[in-house]
Amino acid sequence: MANGTTMGSPGAASTTPSPGAFQSLARNNSYVIPGLYDLNVEDTNWVLTSSFIIFTMQTGFGMLESGCVSVKNEVNIMMKNIIDIVLGGFTYWLFGYAMAFGRGELNNPFVALGDFLIDPGVSDPLFGPIFAAFLFQLSFSTTATTIVSGAMAERCNFKAYCIFSFFNTIVYCIPAGWVWGEHGFLKNLGVVDIAGSGPVHLIGGASAFASAAILGPRLGRYAKGTDPLPLGNPVNACMGLFVLWWGWLAFNSGSTYGVSGAKWAYAARAAVMTMMGSFGGGSFSIIYSMINNDGRMDVVDLINGILASLVSVTAGCYLYHAWEAILIGAIGSALCCFGMPLFDRMGVDDPVGASSVHGIAGIWGVLAVGFFADNPLRMDTTSGRSGLFKGGGWYMLGVQSLSALCLACWGVCSTFVLLWLINKVVPIRMDPNEELLGADLMEHRIRHTQIGISRALSALAPIQLDLDDVIDAPPIGRNPGHERCVDEIEAASQKLHQWRQAMDKFADRPAREKTEPASGASSRRRSKSFLSKSHRNGKDNAAFDRGGITTVKMSGREGKETHQLSVIGSEQSYQVGSTDRNADRNFAWID
Repeated sequence: MANGTTMGSPGAASTTPSPGAFQSLARNNSYVIPGLYDLNVEDTNWVLTSSFIIFTMQTGFGMLESGCVSVKNEVNIMMKNIIDIVLGGFTYWLFGYAMAFGRGELNNPFVALGDFLIDPGVSDPLFGPIFAAFLFQLSFSTTATTIVSGAMAERCNFKAYCIFSFFNTIVYCIPAGWVWGEHGFLKNLGVVDIAGSGPVHLIGGASAFASAAILGPRLGRYAKGTDPLPLGNPVNACMGLFVLWWGWLAFNSGSTYGVSGAKWAYAARAAVMTMMGSFGGGSFSIIYSMINNDGRMDVVDLINGILASLVSVTAGCYLYHAWEAILIGAIGSALCCFGMPLFDRMGVDDPVGASSVHGIAGIWGVLAVGFFADNPLRMDTTSGRSGLFKGGGWYMLGVQSLSALCLACWGVCSTFVLLWLINKVVPIRMDPNEELLGADLMEHRIRHTQIGISRALSALAPIQLDLDDVIDAPPIGRNPGHERCVDEIEAASQKLHQWRQAMDKFADRPAREKTEPASGASSRRRSKSFLSKSHRNGKDNAAFDRGGITTVKMSGREGKETHQLSVIGSEQSYQVGSTDRNADRNFAWID
């Protein structure tokens, strides 16, 4: 981010700048406006548009994660992604933004303290830039929180996760301030991380590793070795990759923080290098998967290899040449592909591989800046420094290594502490019986069909669990009202058929055939016509109409008997037989 131009000094008297003069003093006499708010109209337009696109990455994360878990937990994953935006975004406004970028007298190299519940008035000369900066940083914060949800999938208590999402803002915002805030000790040492390989992805990956480790593996996960479990919906997972790919372009090129001056040129370079990195990572993951799976392509290998390459180029997205971006992406993909089975051997069950994709690749992305970074002309991103391979010496690699170490340790330790505290209030692990039934049914009363839910309910019923509520949950994908209508139609048709058989029995056919063979034959023909011709398409069936009571009357020498059916038909009366006592006694149906 470009640094703002100061129009005064901390000790100077505060002045009221004219609208549009965004490089000005703070609202008090003790703090200078940081470069975070150094935005003109074009820059603000770029930042806002990028923020909107970055928020679509939540869709990508949701689809990817729901595709990687079993079907009985896919809705729960989507609900967690929604919670990340609602609760995580709310707490970022409450205190997260203030602890990362706040302006206050109590700021220190570890944490900022100012601008809580930020909401500038319309007379504030920084009215527009403050809102634009907040929205941009909010999109980064919710992304970091969402990374963790996939690692906790299929066995985390939903209520405990809501509490975790509420407070996980602390895990992200403090290290984000270290790297990007004017007060941050890493920023002042010269650490470069343009779009968040460290503060977003490494923090998210470290938090994912810690949460997966403290929760423990899913039931039966390693009962038959460490081979990956089948995906719940591979198509959703692939679609999630495409949405994330799209959002990543805004993630990286939007981090030039504007298009004024030389920023627009480096925004274009960032977008191209982002794609170059994904090409390198995708190419490696194809080769790796083909070799590792006897010539077959594994979906997870390809998806996670591409995502890891995107994470790897994020920190220095506009500081690399094309071949360097390809190489960095390929190395990131390799680290991820080899890292995923390693975590499984450690017993860390990460259903979506977030620990490798964002954690290991995030570390490499931070370090890659120290090796390959250029000094961008007309931009002060690197403070005039270059990477080791560009003749810049060891300093940049040293501070980048320090950044990776600090961020990784903070992400793991703070997440362990947070989950340990939450577990004291609400158990973070689902009950084993609830885990077998799935979070969709137990947390949201969504009952999937043909995936083993009924079998699990039957197996758990003798244990005397309180399953009355979930047993009554209707299966999804059907309209219960329509199902009841169809049941009534079938019942009505069955009763009509039974009554015809009863009439045939009472008609005394053998006697009728001896005395009136012609009449009997005619009656049989009429009866056959009722079943095969007139009612062949079902439209003359009383149960095929729109609602009401159907009355069926049977007449004979012994009198009449009336029966009523509650069917989907209008109120109709069917006279069976004849009112003449001397008429044909072999009854026929008359429409």
